[in-house]
Amino acid sequence: MPTRPAGTPQQVAADQAYWRKVAAQYDITNEVTMLDNAFWGAMSRPVLAAYQQHVAQVNRGNAFYGRTQFPPAFGAVRRRTAEALGVSPDEIVFTRGATEALQILISGYNQLRPGDVVLCADIDYDNMRTVMHWLTQRRGVEVVSIALPEPFTYQAVIDTYAQAMARHPKLKMMLLTHVNHRNGMVLPVAEISRMARERGIDTIVDTAHGFGQLEMRIPDLRADFVGINLHKWIGAPIGVGAVYIRRGRVRDIDPYLGEQEGDEIRTRVHTGTINFAAYLALPLALDLHEQVGVAYKQARLARLRHRWLDAVRDVPGLQLLASDDPRLSSAIASFRLRGRTSMADNVALARRLVTEHGIFTVERDGLAAGACVRATPSVFTSEAEVDRLSAALRKIAA
Repeated sequence: MPTRPAGTPQQVAADQAYWRKVAAQYDITNEVTMLDNAFWGAMSRPVLAAYQQHVAQVNRGNAFYGRTQFPPAFGAVRRRTAEALGVSPDEIVFTRGATEALQILISGYNQLRPGDVVLCADIDYDNMRTVMHWLTQRRGVEVVSIALPEPFTYQAVIDTYAQAMARHPKLKMMLLTHVNHRNGMVLPVAEISRMARERGIDTIVDTAHGFGQLEMRIPDLRADFVGINLHKWIGAPIGVGAVYIRRGRVRDIDPYLGEQEGDEIRTRVHTGTINFAAYLALPLALDLHEQVGVAYKQARLARLRHRWLDAVRDVPGLQLLASDDPRLSSAIASFRLRGRTSMADNVALARRLVTEHGIFTVERDGLAAGACVRATPSVFTSEAEVDRLSAALRKIAA
């Protein structure tokens, strides 16, 4: 990565020459203006080269490498990742992504008894909500689902969770999505987790879109159970995630099928033969991520987000699903045409953006208020590219 210039994160975020150099480290399609960068994060050229080298190394060494040289290398990767996360190595175990991590935590959480209540929200990821509802069969619990306010404010979001806790005295566990994939709202996880802990309620946090995009580490969430993605905002190869369980809480998650009880976190996950090369490339991805600096990355993404949002705030036919409050803001923001809340409406809107304007976004469903279209810049996105989005939205909304 190029050397970061001197200055505050906000000053560096405005340095177009620097970000052009950062963008030059990525090989991104020119078929469209890519504004769906929340699916997964592209590897930079150095990480891609390292990954390809590791693939060749693993393929050449085969079982000899896998059984003799990979285990100590994998241990070093685990230690490096724990350092980046701000936790101890014995508190994390690798998965293939945040979805697998959260499925393990939710399905394995064994502190529930028949009649207990668990809670999820409309902003939570579909697969996680599915597992939460499955707990009715597995644990005999009642599942409560809430809808977050729209438009949302910091206090209104906290109040929504506080009221849910007050209404359900048997509430035992809550799923919290740190940054949701629908409208990009940053949930005040630490505050909600603190309130929950005071009431004896555990929180399982989905930080698939939080870690790597926001200036934070896992202990900042004040949660004992966290699902983590490392191939979205870190730029590691696809198929790399992690489970965090705070030391002393491992026994509250069931071991993987047939594994022995105990305090070894690795007994909670069993992925079989893993993609060795993907994990071996992770330390370099972390190094380059830290070289840019997460505070500087966050400031750059915020600048791009605000640039296109501010350019269309006065468009009467457009509804923006995004807050001005920096505490609630991420790179992700969404929109819909006013009154067009069906999934079909928003599939059509995303299709118009790509076919008529060459801008690739993605429709999202699941919010209580209706479907929307999501736009997400990345560190390789230019200001000209987000300007294309705002110009296109003005034409379509007119």
